[in-house]
Amino acid sequence: MTREVAAEILNRIALLLELKGENPFKTRAYKAGAEIVESYAGDIMQLAAEQKLAGIKGIGEALRDKLHEMATSGKLEFYEKLKAEFPEKLFELFDISGLGPKKIAALYSELKVGSIADLKRVCESGEAAKISGFGDKTVVKILESIAFREEHASEFRLDQVYALAQDILEALRGHGDVLRAEVCGSFRRGKEMVHDLDFLVSTKHPERVIGDFVMLPEVEKVIVQGGTKASVYASNGVQCDLRAVSSAEFPFALNYFTGSKEHNVVIRQRALDQGLSLNEYGFTSVAEGVSVPSEVYEERDIYRTLGLDYIEPELRENSGEIEAASHGKLPRLIELENLRGVFHNHTTASDGKATLREMAEAARELGLQYLGIADHSRSSFQANGLYEDRLRAQIAEIRALNTEFDGHFHIFAGSEVDIHKDGTLDFDDGLLSELDYVVASVHSVFNLPEAEMTARIIRAIENPYVTMLGHVTGRLLAQRPAYAVNIPKIIDAAAANGTIIELNASAWRLDMDWRWWRLAKEKGVKCSINPDAHSTQGLQDVLFGVCAARKGWLTRGDVINCLPLGEVEKALRAKVER
Repeated sequence: MTREVAAEILNRIALLLELKGENPFKTRAYKAGAEIVESYAGDIMQLAAEQKLAGIKGIGEALRDKLHEMATSGKLEFYEKLKAEFPEKLFELFDISGLGPKKIAALYSELKVGSIADLKRVCESGEAAKISGFGDKTVVKILESIAFREEHASEFRLDQVYALAQDILEALRGHGDVLRAEVCGSFRRGKEMVHDLDFLVSTKHPERVIGDFVMLPEVEKVIVQGGTKASVYASNGVQCDLRAVSSAEFPFALNYFTGSKEHNVVIRQRALDQGLSLNEYGFTSVAEGVSVPSEVYEERDIYRTLGLDYIEPELRENSGEIEAASHGKLPRLIELENLRGVFHNHTTASDGKATLREMAEAARELGLQYLGIADHSRSSFQANGLYEDRLRAQIAEIRALNTEFDGHFHIFAGSEVDIHKDGTLDFDDGLLSELDYVVASVHSVFNLPEAEMTARIIRAIENPYVTMLGHVTGRLLAQRPAYAVNIPKIIDAAAANGTIIELNASAWRLDMDWRWWRLAKEKGVKCSINPDAHSTQGLQDVLFGVCAARKGWLTRGDVINCLPLGEVEKALRAKVER
């Protein structure tokens, strides 16, 4: 069992205990245990299996026993029995915006609501509005959240499928009959949401590979199984499709099943214009005197045959990449290893799960040169936002810790400062001037008209001490839509004021959306790929941010946290100094 699954089980136990009205100290113990499991720097599940958890603060004897059981057996009997006391679909309710454990407990105890279908019924009937703590406005918001969720029900965020994709890919590549294997589709293109996972293998024995694929431990149900194709549902509900081809067909199939429909249509037409037909099996001649290219071993050979530079998978959306490839004008896209540091990260001072020192050590272990801390400001009371005195104490703590690193690593003192409804900020300029950088973000009043929301954000952008704008639209993928805001005007304001725009790398956000980054780049706006990490593990979310940056045609020169330490310090000061 992975640490992620174990942490999820502990969190679910805490929620179920809260629904039962159990001792709050017991509930908090499980929540704390989940946070420790999720953020522990070492291999905590291996330690659990070897019964070596003694001495880890926050994990008592009872929790150690449960972690040992999960690590060795892959399940937890206590959780299974507890879960059996509640409806199977109860946990769906926690995905609905505006519903917390207390409201869910009230719905369950008074109206026996145990699923989203039940919730929708009692909201539409008016029963929910009669419960204490609800009301007509709350019910309307719940119904809106349900509708939004239903609209995106068949979509999955990258963090929901990434580990699954890698595990299945590793299993396929390790198969004795597989010569080559790859993930295709929207996952390979780096889309922020995917409907399914498409796998491709080259093999001389497709039936053997297909037979073993449907028996993988990740497979919950076989949808269809044939000689060269199979479709299954994985344990988390993701449909996974496998297609087996020959080695000669592999580059063509990889290209066909990766590109968007629009990209593939233009590529096939380009082939026809040259007297060739192109499909997932290969080239064929459709014009007299045109010979079929014989040496196609990789995707880049297909593009070269068509007179194009190689087009990276993330760009294959028919958004100008084919014309650029025909004129040698494709950018050299940013790579994960180009990042030298990360900004916008949280600690236990606000709503993070790791201390300042733990976050710094985790960043160092990842090989980063610097780490930017930006805990919440005072208006984000739900996130334990910092008041002036606590922020100044944190600045002093950061300065002291930096002396220990002796120039080999650096922590930047920042704050994620709330943008008020009128565009003013949570702290005055005097305090902001004491920080190394400032992230300004909207965390409240999402329902403003577009013009008012846009003016609100632009006023913050114009503040000389706002270094970067955080999660521009406030969206939570498949859970909460973006608020109304004019992105081109935001980009123009950022360009005019020298304000950096964040690409929030959390798989929940990926905001600003990749579709806007080419415009921002043309206007000269710089990007900062920020993990918005709330744990040491969260630092690694930059992987998703890099995928989005690549889709946005960004290079290392467009992203400030590709700069080495000495240069990034100048970049952070540039706006104030100008």
